[in-house]
Amino acid sequence: MATGWRIVSAIAVVAMAASIHLALPSASASSTAPEAAFIKKTISSHKIVIFSKSYCPYCRRAKAVFKELKQVPHVIELDERDDGSDIQDAMAEIIGRRTVPQVFINGKHIGGSDDTVEAYESGELAKLLGIAAEDRNDDL
Repeated sequence: MATGWRIVSAIAVVAMAASIHLALPSASASSTAPEAAFIKKTISSHKIVIFSKSYCPYCRRAKAVFKELKQVPHVIELDERDDGSDIQDAMAEIIGRRTVPQVFINGKHIGGSDDTVEAYESGELAKLLGIAAEDRNDDL
């Protein structure tokens, strides 16, 4: 008989927790709304945007691609902002990735470091930027 009461008690606790969860506003949706707006505005206001962290080697690699192409990206260094973690959370909701770097060209999400280097090496990046593809530095 004691086992039956434990099961009923466990079900009651789960049901109560679920009803409390449903009654609470979604923390992620409300907490990332200003950050999501910031991301969307930034992407639409600049030709090249990189969400980065200053110490990240993959971010440095993505930034080096644009230096090689003589293009100046708008870089958001998330580790230098108080809301950097919140911006990353919002990015996860918008594009499904929280990692850095995340690169955008003309509002289009290119991806991370490997995606950016691959687009550079294939000539797709130069095409997206509307510039002539030059000799590439294959050391990136």
